Amino acid sequence: MLRFYTACVVTAASLAAQEGKPGVDYDVFRVSRLECVIGNNKAAEGHRAGYNGVFRMTAPGVDASVFVPGIAGLNLEHYFDARPRQSEATVFFEPRHAPMDFRRLSDTKAELRQPPTPAYGVESRTVFELREPYYLDVSYRAIPRREEYTGAYLGIFWASYINGPQDKSLYFLQSGSTLAKPQWVQFATQTHGRDSTVLPAGDQRTEPAVTDEPPALFRNFSPLRYSEPFYYGRFGNMVLIYIFRPNPYLRFAHSPSGGGRSASGDDTNPAWDFQLVIPDPRPGKEYELEMRAVYKPWAGRADVLSEVRQWLSR
Repeated sequence: MLRFYTACVVTAASLAAQEGKPGVDYDVFRVSRLECVIGNNKAAEGHRAGYNGVFRMTAPGVDASVFVPGIAGLNLEHYFDARPRQSEATVFFEPRHAPMDFRRLSDTKAELRQPPTPAYGVESRTVFELREPYYLDVSYRAIPRREEYTGAYLGIFWASYINGPQDKSLYFLQSGSTLAKPQWVQFATQTHGRDSTVLPAGDQRTEPAVTDEPPALFRNFSPLRYSEPFYYGRFGNMVLIYIFRPNPYLRFAHSPSGGGRSASGDDTNPAWDFQLVIPDPRPGKEYELEMRAVYKPWAGRADVLSEVRQWLSR
């Protein structure tokens, strides 16, 4: 049984009061056609406390960040198992609230480290590296430190809040298709927490069913299945592609409103998310996620597939 420890939990109020420092808690990283602000959970100029990862992602000729100002993309959001949703934000959103260290490793490389978290006991390290001309490579490592997790699984969830795109959809390849013979799926959920998680083809979900209120994205399953480990979405004349090293634990998720109200106030910002669900996690064992984010001008689906092939073949 997972036990929840509270002595070291950082409250939302105390975290919000902490103002991050440039070069200490966040910084700017650039290559020729991509700029990212990357940081930990502390507040920064124009950025709220309680969100980590990529605060801002921009490209030449595109003034607006693809991620919602004030929050983040590639934000380490949840740890979960078969316990019902916890009412305390510091538990439900534990990675966003537990202390996290930032290091600038080079002009193009940053690291986030989080000691074992108070409730779920997950230690993690994430390295972000920008590469020419418009790539962001992400390497995540997690080490569970608890002996047991309820339901015998551990979930790890990342959220990317997208800044008011006209098309809120994600696009991926449906079960049974391939990069050579693609069949595309347009995936846009109707409401938050309904049919929101897409499993890989052939995945027969075995973890115990849990009903949360309000609904959690990671507990509500779409009938769709994906065949290849990538998806993309459109932002104006740009495309954002997430490509993952093949991983049997990988799932996609979507919300039409996870990023709150749009800047115009007449719409909502979607969330383009992903997660790992690890069966029978072993204490002390390292689990990994390797991915590439591509942010470039839209050049059609053939170009998307070319980017996927190029990275997966490395």
